[in-house]
Amino acid sequence: MDVGLAHLDRPFDYLVPAELDEVAVPGTRVKVRFAGQLVDGWLLSRADDSGHTGRLAYLEKVVSPEPVLAPEIARLARAVADRYAGSLADVLRLAVPPRHARVEKEPRDDGTSVPPDADTLDPPAAEPSTARPGLPASASVRSGPADPAPADPVPADPVGAADPVDPRGWRDYPTGPALLRALTDGRAPRAVWSALPGEDWAARYADAVAATVAGGRGAVVVVPDARDLDRLDAALTGVLGPGRHVSLSAALGPARRYRAFLAARRGQVPVVIGTRAAMFAPVDRLGLVAIWDDGDDLHSEPRSPYPHARDVLLTRVQLAEAGALVGGYARTAEAQLLLETGWAREVVADRATVRARIPAIAPTGDDPQLARDPGAATARLPSLAWTAARDALRQDLPVLVQVPRRGYLPSISCAECRTPARCEHCSGPLALPSAGGTPACRWCARVAAAYACPECGGRRLRAAVTGARRTAEELGRAFPGVPVRTSGREEVLTDVPGGAALVVTTPGAEPVAAGGYGAVLLLDSWALLTRADLRAGEEALRRWLAAAALARPAPAGRVVVVADGALAPVQALLRWDAAWFAGRELAERRELGFPPAVRMASVTGAAEAVADLLAAARLPDDAEVLGPVPAEEGRERMLVRVPRARAAALAEALHSAAGVRAARKAADPVRLQVDPLSLF
Repeated sequence: MDVGLAHLDRPFDYLVPAELDEVAVPGTRVKVRFAGQLVDGWLLSRADDSGHTGRLAYLEKVVSPEPVLAPEIARLARAVADRYAGSLADVLRLAVPPRHARVEKEPRDDGTSVPPDADTLDPPAAEPSTARPGLPASASVRSGPADPAPADPVPADPVGAADPVDPRGWRDYPTGPALLRALTDGRAPRAVWSALPGEDWAARYADAVAATVAGGRGAVVVVPDARDLDRLDAALTGVLGPGRHVSLSAALGPARRYRAFLAARRGQVPVVIGTRAAMFAPVDRLGLVAIWDDGDDLHSEPRSPYPHARDVLLTRVQLAEAGALVGGYARTAEAQLLLETGWAREVVADRATVRARIPAIAPTGDDPQLARDPGAATARLPSLAWTAARDALRQDLPVLVQVPRRGYLPSISCAECRTPARCEHCSGPLALPSAGGTPACRWCARVAAAYACPECGGRRLRAAVTGARRTAEELGRAFPGVPVRTSGREEVLTDVPGGAALVVTTPGAEPVAAGGYGAVLLLDSWALLTRADLRAGEEALRRWLAAAALARPAPAGRVVVVADGALAPVQALLRWDAAWFAGRELAERRELGFPPAVRMASVTGAAEAVADLLAAARLPDDAEVLGPVPAEEGRERMLVRVPRARAAALAEALHSAAGVRAARKAADPVRLQVDPLSLF
C-alpha cells in the first residue's frame, strides 16, 4: 500500500476477485480498502493460499493492467528501504514515476496497445462466487558494498585477442581494454575509474555500454545533471545508433518521462541513462551500472529515505550480479573504500600518460610566489593569475575563472568596523544584487535601504564575499575589449568558442571550450576549504579537478589556484593524484570514526521528539550516540555511529522506533538519514 508510515511497512494479504484474475498480475497498481479508506497499493505477488487466519478483504480495483513494477525493482526497493531505515512505500514513489494513462494507451512498436483504462477493470458490486487469494510478498534483502566479496581481477589484455568493441580512448588506461572485453564476454567486472584531464568521459561510458550490449545485457548510467545527460545521450546515439536507449530525468515532464520508463520496462531498449531518477530504472538482463562523478551532491535524493544514487546502483550490482563502473576526475572516500576492500578494481593511467595530459598547475600561496609577490597572500587576483590570463588571451585562447559563490556581492559588511551586515527582521545576511542595487536579505528578501551598522552606526558597506557577477565586472575592467561570459544558476552554458574570452562560472557550470582553455583560474579557495563540513577538502578538489580538466595540456594550458600549495587538496591538484588524496581522506575518517569507515545516522527534529525516538530505539550494544548539535530552524540533531558490520541492525532499530512513534501518532516529526552528506 502507498502508505508511508513506518508501523505499516509490511505486505498485506487481499483476495483477488475472479473478474480481476487475468489483469491482477504482480507489478500492477491496485486500490484496496484499508482502515475504511480507499488507498493505492502494489500487487507484489500471487499465491494459492494465505497464512492469514482472519477474514480477507478483496481488491477493489486494478488501476492499470500494465505491470510497471518489475520484480527485481521491488526487491531493490525493499533492500534500499532497509538500508536507509525507510519504508517500502517511500522508495517505490521514487522508483516508479506517476502513471500517465494516455501514454499507456499509445500503440507499442509491435502495433498493439494497452487494454482499456482502469474504469473498466473494476469488479461488480456483488461479491464474486469464486476467487483466488493474492499474497503480496516482501523481499527482506539487505545488500550493497558494506561487506563485499572480493572482485575478480581485471584480466590482463591478451595479445592478439579480437576486440568486439573498439577500446579507443580506453587504451590510455592499462586495464581499460580488458574492462571492455569482460563486459563483452558477459562477465561482471567492477571498476573505479580515474579519468585523465581532457578526457571525453561520455565517449568512454558509451564504449562501456556498447560492450555490455554486445554481450547481450543491458545497462543503467546515472549522471549528475542535464548537461552531462545531453553529452552522454549524444555519445550513446553515435555509438549505438538512435532508438537503442532512453533518457530518464525529472525535467522531462510527466508524459515524456513515463513514456521513456515504459519503453525500458517493456524491454524495448537495453539501455537507460539519466539523472538520479534513473537509478531505479527497470532494465532486462542488467549487465552494467555506471555512475559519473559520484561525489556530486546532486546524486543524493532529497526525499525520504534520502538514498544516494551510488549506493542504490551498487545494491543493484549485488542483486543482479552485474558489473559496475564508478568514474570521475576526482575520487570519493566511498569509491576508495570499494578498492581497499577488494570489491572493485582500479582503472587508472600510468604516471607518464598523466604528466603528458595535465596542464601546468601552480598555487599562489607558496613561499617562492610570496617572495616574488608579497601581496599574493591577500590579493584576490594575484599577479601569477593575472599573468596567466593575459598570456592566454594574447594567444587568442579562452580563460576560465571559477568562483565559488554566485551573485554580485552575496555577503557584505560595515565599511568602518567590518561587522557583517544582517537583516534587522530575521538576522539573515544582507547582499547586494548589483553595483547600484539596494541591500536585501538573502533569507526573507526584505530590502534594507536605510541600513545602519548596529555596532558603530556606519552606513557605508563593503564586500565580504565576492560573487561571480561582480568578478565578471572586475575582469571586464581589467581586460578591456575582451568578451566576458558568465555561466551559473541563471544561465548555464554548455560550450563556448575557442577564441579569446573570459568565462566566469560557479562550480559545476563550467562550459567546454573548443580546443580547451588556455588558462583556468581557481579563485576564492578559502570559501571551499573553510566550510564546516566533513567533505570540504574532498569537495574542493573535486570542483578544482573538474575545471582544470578543461584546460589544454602543458605548455599551452595553465591552471592557477589561489591557495597555499602545502594544503593536501592543493597538493593532490598539483600532482593530479586524486587516488592519493582519497586514500589519505579515508584513512583519516577511519581513525576519527566517520563515514564511510563507519555507518552513521542522523536524527533531526525537536529536542523532545529526538529524545523520544532514541529512547524507543533498541540500538546495537556498540552504538555511540553523539550530540546534540544545532540544526536548522531551531531543531537539534543527534548522531548515532556503529561499525559497518552493524549497519543493518542500526537501520532496523531506527525504523522500528519510528514505527512506534507513528503508531501512537506522535505530533513532532523526526527526520532519519543514514550516512547523510552533511553531518553538521
